[in-house]
This record gives sequence, C-alpha cells and structure tokens, in this order.
Amino acid sequence: MLQRLNNNSTLITDIPNPGNIESLAQQWAKKYMQNLQIDIVEEDSQTLTLSDLVSPFGRQKTAHKILDSLRSASAKAWNKTEALLSVEVARHNIHPDHINPWEIAGDSFKIYQKVLQVYTQQGITRPLSLVVQLAQEGSQLNEKALEVYTQQIAPSQLTTIIGADIGAMRKKYVSSDPRVIGFVSMQFHYTSQMLLEQLDTLERSLVRAYFKVIDDHLYMPLQRAYEAAAEHDYNSTVLLAVQNLLPVSTQIAQRVCQRVIEMYPNYGSMSGKLSDPEVRISSIRDVEMFQVYLWVSALEGNISAIQQELFPLCVMLYPRLKVHWELIRQMLHLLGKEIQARLTSEQANSFMPYFQVLPQMFSPEVFG
Repeated sequence: MLQRLNNNSTLITDIPNPGNIESLAQQWAKKYMQNLQIDIVEEDSQTLTLSDLVSPFGRQKTAHKILDSLRSASAKAWNKTEALLSVEVARHNIHPDHINPWEIAGDSFKIYQKVLQVYTQQGITRPLSLVVQLAQEGSQLNEKALEVYTQQIAPSQLTTIIGADIGAMRKKYVSSDPRVIGFVSMQFHYTSQMLLEQLDTLERSLVRAYFKVIDDHLYMPLQRAYEAAAEHDYNSTVLLAVQNLLPVSTQIAQRVCQRVIEMYPNYGSMSGKLSDPEVRISSIRDVEMFQVYLWVSALEGNISAIQQELFPLCVMLYPRLKVHWELIRQMLHLLGKEIQARLTSEQANSFMPYFQVLPQMFSPEVFG
C-alpha cells in the first residue's frame, strides 16, 4: 500500500494496521527531543531565574525582546550573508532576480513569529517548583528536569507545526534556482545568532532549541523526505532503511564529528576550531544534512537532490567558510561506515549505491 500525507503534513499509511509504521515526521520529532540539550549555566542563575523564564509572563517577555530586535537583526544578517556570498552569484551564474532580500526577510519574519507563538504557548501543565527543584540537583538541567520543562512549553510540537511552513518556503526558493537556498539558510543562520546574542545566558539556552528547528529544516530537505516516503509501500526496503537510520542520525553525526575532531585537532575554519561548541554544533548539523539528502535520493530513486541542491550548496559555502574538501572526504568515509553498520544486507544493497555517488562527487579528481 502507498503512504500519503494528510492536511497537517503528517505522514500516514493506508494499511490495515498503521501502527506498524511511524511517520517520519513523528520519528524526527522524537529524535529531536531525545537529543535536545540545555547549555550549561551557573547554578545560581538557574535557581533564581528558571521559574520566571518558563512562566507565561517570562516567555512573553522573551518573545517581545526577540521581536523588537528582529528587524535590525535581519538587516544585519543580510549584510553579512551578502558579504559572504555575493561573489558566488557571478561565479555560479545565479540570476540576481532569484535573490530578493526583501522577500527573504519577509518570509523569515513570518517563520520567527510562528516559532515564538509556539514558545509562548501554555503546554501541558507541570509544576514549576518541580523544575526548579530538579535544576538545583546539579550545575545544569538534568535529563529529568529537561523532560519536565520541554513538556511544559512544547518545543517538540515545533517540528510538526513549523515543518510544513519551512518546507513550503524551501520549495518556493529552490524552484527558481536550488542554489538560492544557500542564501536563505545563511540569512536565517546569522539572524538566529544575532537574536540569541540579545538574550541572557539561561534565556538563550532555552530559545536556542527552537531556533535549531528552523536551522535544521532549512538546511535539510525534511519535508521532501516525508513526501517521498509517502510514495512507498509500508514494507519497502528503502523506507525501512531510512526508518532504521532516522532515530540514530544525530548519534551518527556526533560520532563522525568526534572522530574528525580527533583526526584534525588543530584544524580551524572561519568560525573557529572544530572542537569549539558553535562549530561542533554546525558540523553535526552538516553531517545530518548529508544523511537527509541521502534519504531523499534513496526514497526518490534518483540523485537529483544531491546533484541540484547539496553539491552546489557545498561548493558555494564550504570554500567561503574555509572548510577544506579533505575534511569532507574524511567525513564521508566515516559516515559510510556508520550507515552500513546499521543496515541489514538487503537494506544496504538498496541504500548504499546512493551513498557511493558522494565520494565520487567530492573526490580529489573533482577538487584536487
């Protein structure tokens, strides 16, 4: 039987027992929540401010602070994006009409607005005293405290609420020229960075989880993966392979990045050393991005997503960010081993041929 999407962009199945197969969107949301972490902050700051920040008033106050600085942050982010990528417009022969900063800024405002609506929602009620008590048990919010907190303000809902909107926006920009997504992604990335800088330490650590959802869905064609999965029979070998890989994709990315850091301890990109927290977060996201593009290619049965989006995006961004191709090749080597170790032989035979195009495309024969 084929799968399809309902009006809320949730993957459903037309099979007698739909419980046999979970929606990829739901799996992604679960995986996101399992890997969600709150930054380490000082214990005194947690104890004094946590209950205030997660209260309805505290969340509204944070949201207003972000909205007040959104316009100026968006303008500064575009200047930074243009400084980084303006030379790439001519080099890649991208038509300037396809890159409209006012349109991108308008779309970004709507996305951030919707994210902040989720942030200020009163989710499932949990006693704040319990959150504070758990937070006092260590120098950071432990897993149990994090679980209580996240259930209250529902960041897990964001992947399903905002995913379809970002997917539609993504589709709009890539339809004119797939390479434009590089400009859109960097605009959002820089905007989020600047907005977070306006917040207090603990406040920033809470909001960052929501902004990461935007980042993930812009860099990764998740909605396209869901739609491609909907065309498969529930027992499709490729679909089963993707379902095996999705819950552990962050773990795979973390393992690959840690191994690369160990292999290149002194390597530094434009943003800093590979071991720097912000660089490590971006690196993990990039390895996940490669995985999602692989899922799309395998589910669609062709490599157009890799050829038309992923490869041009890498060629556009990595040299500007001072990321060397040797690093990408080593990452792909490690990624291939991680993926293959998690698939059955039948799944590997169906899935790995799509992976093999990546080492070929990023080979020394292409880049030297």
